[in-house]
Amino acid sequence: MKSVQELVNLKKINLLDFDRKGLEAFFVKLGEKSFRATQLLKWIYQEGITDFILMSNFSKALRAYLTEHCCIVAPEIVVEKKAADGVYKWVVQTQCGNRVETVFIPEEGRGTLCVSSQIGCALACTFCSTAQQGFNRNLTTAEIIGQLYMAQHRLGRETKVTNVVMMGMGEPLLNFDNVVAAVNLMMDDFAYGLSKRRVTISTSGVVPAMYRLNELCDASLAVSLHAVTDELRNELVPINKKYPLQELMAVCRENAKLAPRRTVTFEYVMLDGINDSNEDALGLLQLLKTVPAKINLIPFNPFPNSSYRCSSNNRIHAFKTLLNDGGIVTTVRKTRGDDIDAACGQLVGQVNDKSRRHLKLATQSSE
Repeated sequence: MKSVQELVNLKKINLLDFDRKGLEAFFVKLGEKSFRATQLLKWIYQEGITDFILMSNFSKALRAYLTEHCCIVAPEIVVEKKAADGVYKWVVQTQCGNRVETVFIPEEGRGTLCVSSQIGCALACTFCSTAQQGFNRNLTTAEIIGQLYMAQHRLGRETKVTNVVMMGMGEPLLNFDNVVAAVNLMMDDFAYGLSKRRVTISTSGVVPAMYRLNELCDASLAVSLHAVTDELRNELVPINKKYPLQELMAVCRENAKLAPRRTVTFEYVMLDGINDSNEDALGLLQLLKTVPAKINLIPFNPFPNSSYRCSSNNRIHAFKTLLNDGGIVTTVRKTRGDDIDAACGQLVGQVNDKSRRHLKLATQSSE
């Protein structure tokens, strides 16, 4: 496989940028049959073949054309770290020189890959380290699906990625088309064939894109909630000012109707003295009473210059008990990979910040 820099130099078409529909259109435009798309998917994602010359069910002329004009290039690993608990964090190089982070979390019977969708993040959630880095651009489909391709090849055949969560750097629904194309590949039977219950798209609440997602993609949905009032959520998750809780709950109800027994996962970071009182737990039960839901409580993971602290274990347990007793299945996410800054909210990468947010934050902190 050619390097990212070689791709930039050659200006070839990266076929990782296409899901099956995209590949079918690509081949039809070449005068080929649309089934070539399925054949190519199997070569790339199931056989691990990236040399077009080896794709024996393609004609010699087609192989020559693809070799001259196309390539198959995933992001490059430039740093690999392994935590004491077995979590891997990979810093990967994109074709524009920026870097993003991908995390693999092994558990008994499953392996979850946390995938990034943007270089930095266009939102400004105050409890998230990624948000402090500012924003550069959306990742391409190739750079998104390439994280899974890269991880699976790095892990080898004995360790499988069984679940993917779009919970890495960035807001997935602000990169809608590329994320959906990548997720389509994750769930395509001729690519990775992951169940819709094993692929999760997380969002901070981009309501119009959530409605569009309901129509086009049946991957599982997770919502970064973190507060039960608009006043507090405006502070923690500023996009709430544009799409407040009433609108967010309405689209979540629509998502839950897509399939029987479907639930929406709500993520709730536990911040000491901010959103962790018994009143907050009871407010959460009230807010979600009309939404089939489950809740992940996330212990806050600190990062430099953050003003927040994590709730105590006793407070988290009491909060969880109130929610479970109220009828909502609630779990506490185990902190994994924090010794290599791979835990939730700690991913930072290397971002050439076009939003200049990091400069604004530095100015504010010095005042």
